[in-house]
Amino acid sequence: MTLVALASSQYTSRILRNFMRDRVTQVVLGIFAGIFTFCLIVLRTIRGGEEGAFIPSLAVSFGGVLVIGGIGALIFFIHHIASSIQASNIIVSVAHETIESIDRQFPGPLGRGPAADEARVASDTRPERKLQTIPVKGIGYIQSVDNTALQRLSRAQATIVRMERGGGEFAVEGTALASLALESPPTKELVASLQAAFSLSRNRTLQQDSAFGIRQIVDMALRAPSPSTDETTTAIVCVDYLTAILARLASRVIPASHRYAEGELRVITIGPTFASLVPESFDQIRASGAGNAAILLRMLGALQTIASLTENPGRRQVLREHADHLAETSARTLESPRDQAQFEQRLFHVRVALEKASSTGSEKPRNEYEY
Repeated sequence: MTLVALASSQYTSRILRNFMRDRVTQVVLGIFAGIFTFCLIVLRTIRGGEEGAFIPSLAVSFGGVLVIGGIGALIFFIHHIASSIQASNIIVSVAHETIESIDRQFPGPLGRGPAADEARVASDTRPERKLQTIPVKGIGYIQSVDNTALQRLSRAQATIVRMERGGGEFAVEGTALASLALESPPTKELVASLQAAFSLSRNRTLQQDSAFGIRQIVDMALRAPSPSTDETTTAIVCVDYLTAILARLASRVIPASHRYAEGELRVITIGPTFASLVPESFDQIRASGAGNAAILLRMLGALQTIASLTENPGRRQVLREHADHLAETSARTLESPRDQAQFEQRLFHVRVALEKASSTGSEKPRNEYEY
C-alpha cells in the first residue's frame, strides 16, 4: 500500500482503482484472508488440559504449509507491485483498456460515401413542439446510456428524445438529464423509464467513456515534465500511447448525434467524436510541454501517424489545426535555433503528408458519421 500510495502521488490518484481491480492483487488478498480464516478455525478446535487435550496435528501441519505458501505469495506480490507501479506499465494498462472501450463503442470500420444532407438535419432539429425537461435522479457521473431503450421509448411516444448529458459527464440531481418533444408534461412512468436508461455511478468508468482513459494518461503526462520530476521520457511514452488510441479511433465509424428510425428523427445524442478527443489528448500536454523540443516533436509525429490511417477530410482537418497549434507553440517557446529548425523541417513533412492525403480523398463522409 505504501508503494501504491507513492505511485499515485507521483502519477495520478485515479490509478488506485486500477490496482484494486488487478487480478493478482485480488488473488493474493484472497489467499491471505483464506489462510487467516483457516488458522482461526483450527485454533478454535485446540483444547488444553490433562484429560481432554486435543491437538489436530494434520490441520496444524496443513496450516504450516499454507503459511509457507502465503510467504511465497507475498514475495510474488511485492515483485508484481514493484513492476506494476512503473510508469510505462501503468500507461500500457490504461491504454489497452481505453482501446477496448473504443472497440466496444465503435466496432465498425470507417467507410466513404456521399456528403451529409445538412438541410435534412436542420429541418429535423427545428423545434415543432414544446420540449419537456426530464430531471436527473441522483448524483454522480453518467456511466452508461441505453441508446436502444431511448430509441424504443421515442418510437413508442412518437417523439424526439434529446440528451442533455452524455456519458462521463457529472449530473446533479434536479438538473436536466434529457428533453422530450411533447405537447403535455410526461407521465411519471415515462419519466422513470427515461431516467432508467441512464446509469449513474460515483466514479467515471471506461464502459462508455473512452475519454476517461485518455484523461488518465494525460494526467500522467502533465506531471512528467514538471520541475519536481522532470521525466520527459514518461511524457513521450504518454504521447505514444495516446497516438495508438487516436489511431484506433481514426479508422472507426462514430455514429452521428442524430439517430433516425423509419426516416424520422428520434434521438439526439451526446457522445465522443474524433474532433473532441484529439484536443482532449493533446491540448494540455502541448501547453505543459512548451519549450521542450522532444515532446513537441513527438506530438508532431503523432499527428502524422494518425493522419496516415484516415482518409476522412474532416478528421484530417482536425489534425491540420493541431499541427498549426504546435507550430505556434514551438515558435513562441523554443529558445534554441537548432531545435526550432528541426521542428520546422518536421512540420513541413507533416503538412505535405496531410495535403497529399487531402487530395486523394475528396469524398466526404456519410451523414451517419461524426468527425
